[in-house]
Amino acid sequence: MSPAVISITIVAYFIILFTISYIAGRKADNEGFFVGNRKSAWYVVAFAMIGSTISGVTFVSVPGMVQASSFSYLQMVLGFIVGQFIIAFVLVPLFYRMNLVSIYEYLENRFGASSYKTGAWFFFISKMLGAAVRLFLVCLTLQLLIFEPFHLPFLLNVILTVFIVWLYTFRGGVKSLIWTDVLKTFCLVVSVILCIYYIASNLHLNFSGLITTISDSDFSKTFFFDDVNDKRYFFKQFLAGVFTVIAMNGLDQDMMQRNLSCKNFRDSQKNIVTSGILQLFVILLFLMPYASMIPMTCLAAILIMVAYNMSGFKTFGHMIKTAPKSDILVLITTLLLTVFFDLVVAIEIGMVMAAFLFMKRMSDVGEVKP
Repeated sequence: MSPAVISITIVAYFIILFTISYIAGRKADNEGFFVGNRKSAWYVVAFAMIGSTISGVTFVSVPGMVQASSFSYLQMVLGFIVGQFIIAFVLVPLFYRMNLVSIYEYLENRFGASSYKTGAWFFFISKMLGAAVRLFLVCLTLQLLIFEPFHLPFLLNVILTVFIVWLYTFRGGVKSLIWTDVLKTFCLVVSVILCIYYIASNLHLNFSGLITTISDSDFSKTFFFDDVNDKRYFFKQFLAGVFTVIAMNGLDQDMMQRNLSCKNFRDSQKNIVTSGILQLFVILLFLMPYASMIPMTCLAAILIMVAYNMSGFKTFGHMIKTAPKSDILVLITTLLLTVFFDLVVAIEIGMVMAAFLFMKRMSDVGEVKP
């Protein structure tokens, strides 16, 4: 593809981007700039959040990571989903209850102004460093494809890119960001699908042939339970994913301001859970077509909302607060065994524990007369 065609494509993209930004932000007031007047539809924000968590860098980094660590990255992605649920059901209700514009206001209310400023500055510095890396990679790509063939300096490339990003962000605040992220998400997803199609075509493989080729490759191994010292060990990757997404999404103003633009905290929860699950499927596209071979149990996060609604959570909480400690121990033990091992194992151990507990209580209330 010639530099001229690439330039025309980029110009067309930014024309659409600025049009969306203008329409979304033309009536934005101060509240609309920061939290979108809390009128954003949760499903729009959910789709937009996919584009805010991936970027053009993903096209470079994920294939390189697969070459170095096989498909172990998927273990971290599963942790991302758990982290999203923690954000949705722990942090979001708190932020909405306090009616926060900046999530770091919580630090001010809880610990004082110094804590608030420290948190805000850490956010600013970390965001600046992360954005610098992403911007550098984007500018390198643009320099290779467009600026270098036209003999234009790298400095001009950086200045133009920064100016364009600033311009559409400045135009309408978070309302503008959400709708431009929708466009970005659409383009990224379509791009990765087209990449899969053209790579398969050049390799003369149909979909089933692509699956066979990937599954026969040494890079296709996903789960690592063998060596606890291996950096790809499942629980290392999974827990890293949980805490990473809490820090990068739940405690990051840039990400949370999108979630706080929803009408209420329940809509925000729907958005976070939906975007987390959709993010899994989008990342699977980068690992396609091996995705079809992932065990269905690994997609169990999709059923969490159904399980939550069926669990009698309030009754469970009431029992934890009022029941004797010994009963709580049996309840939690059987719950954990069911989740992490097997229902049959949980029932067997629960029955044994309950039997010993019954015998102890009978010995406490009974007495033997000589």
